[in-house]
Amino acid sequence: MISKDLLVEVVESQKDDLNKKLLGLERTELEDYSLLQSHALIISGIRRCGKSTLLVQLLMKQFPQAFYMNFEDPRLYGFALADFQKLDILIEELDDKTIFFDEIQVVNGWERYVRQKLDQGLSNLVITGSNASLLSRELGTKLTGRHVTRELFPFSYAQFCQFEDLKKSPESTRDYMSLGGFPEYLKSKRQELLHQLLDDILLRDIAVRYRVRDVKSLQNLAIYLISNVAKPVSGNNLRKTLEIKATSTVMEYFSYLEESWLFFFVPKFSYSQRKQLVNPKKVYAIDTGLVTANTRSFSGDDGRRFENMVFLHFRRSYSEIYYFSEKGECDFVVFDRKGLVALVQVCWELNMDNIKRELDGLWEAMRFFDQKEALLVTFSQEDQFEQDGYAIKVLPFYQLPV
Repeated sequence: MISKDLLVEVVESQKDDLNKKLLGLERTELEDYSLLQSHALIISGIRRCGKSTLLVQLLMKQFPQAFYMNFEDPRLYGFALADFQKLDILIEELDDKTIFFDEIQVVNGWERYVRQKLDQGLSNLVITGSNASLLSRELGTKLTGRHVTRELFPFSYAQFCQFEDLKKSPESTRDYMSLGGFPEYLKSKRQELLHQLLDDILLRDIAVRYRVRDVKSLQNLAIYLISNVAKPVSGNNLRKTLEIKATSTVMEYFSYLEESWLFFFVPKFSYSQRKQLVNPKKVYAIDTGLVTANTRSFSGDDGRRFENMVFLHFRRSYSEIYYFSEKGECDFVVFDRKGLVALVQVCWELNMDNIKRELDGLWEAMRFFDQKEALLVTFSQEDQFEQDGYAIKVLPFYQLPV
């Protein structure tokens, strides 16, 4: 239980801290955020990607009189569901009934209070959380669809260039691939921050939350995946490689790693749901800087990190992505709700040794989906290929549209 006097002190000091806080690089994602009294706006994403900063930007620029509380404040340890009644007294004193809750998932039973506020229809609610399960299983069942979710990623390439005051070019592409987009890390370039971030996610967001007993196996699996991005993985093979007792345990770890936003597992395209489930999935990390800092692979990483970077470029806009593999392979088959959006092949550098393989995989996918145009993304090359009415446009990463 928390006293009302302490809540007043916390609210006032947090708001005072917000007024002193530098807003940083304004995220373009702000343009897409609108509030509805009938639905909570959920800003979701991995730790340290800038959710709290985005929340502050939204609050200071559009809702300066709103109520704000960060539940990870140590003074709020022990905050219980009953304490929300005291918060309501403080909220009622405000003219602006917009409410910002940062990291609310630390409060057990928080969703009951949020649902109550939504049912009253008197407030706009904005919520952030680091753990993706907060935004899928829990919100889907406990708020019964009364939420709008917006994902936030670490800086995009365009944001990275703006933050670092760089022009879009092969040189800044390489810098972005190496450093990634975590704002706090970019300020210092100290890799121990990315080491600590990985540990915090594995230990705090996963091991504690899901009561994982064999933490060492979880850590070994995460390091293996981060060292093998853009490769196909399967639970059974990794069970043998990492000597984990059961394939079901590996699959559970996969879901925890995906729910914490560390990794994405991209299925092979098939019209059969069963085949999607049984085929290996390709793994991609949330950030290439995180890969650079934590990988155990010391050579041959450029092509795979580059593919990871291209994946993230499309994943920011589209959540339904597959890889295509028949006789040849196409790296990304991208869908939105209306249907197929793009076929994308990724190649660090086209040369005489790989050009036939890369193009043949893309031609095959284009015929399979009857898609007349496709994209091949390279590090620095630009070109155009045509065959039987099909056209492949070759673009360097830095020229991809935002």
